[in-house]
Amino acid sequence: MGDDLPPDLGRLRVLETWAAHYLTRIRARIAAVERQQAQRQPPAPMAAPPSRSAAGPGRARTPDWGLAEAGIGVPITEIHRGDCWARGRSLVAVSAERARAELAGGAQPCAVCRPDRVLNPQ
Repeated sequence: MGDDLPPDLGRLRVLETWAAHYLTRIRARIAAVERQQAQRQPPAPMAAPPSRSAAGPGRARTPDWGLAEAGIGVPITEIHRGDCWARGRSLVAVSAERARAELAGGAQPCAVCRPDRVLNPQ
């Protein structure tokens, strides 16, 4: 273990709580910046038929494809269908073209929803 950490359990638990709180703030900021960037980019044409939108007014439409970037808890970038139950909370909506490019670049297809079968039919 590192010498920069306190030796007692109490202070270690305080640091753990602080780190979890700070990670939540960082993820919220990342999501806000991604939303800002998505608003600046023109929408890409869709290759697949659009998925059903979420019920109720004011709810965001479910994306057709999504990207779960590698990071804490996600060892490698994964591509998901927008309605995949295994997508996690930090799915970034992407076009079918970007999803294909990510798969070609080494991203893993989700083992549950198998987007590679639709995006790259053999």
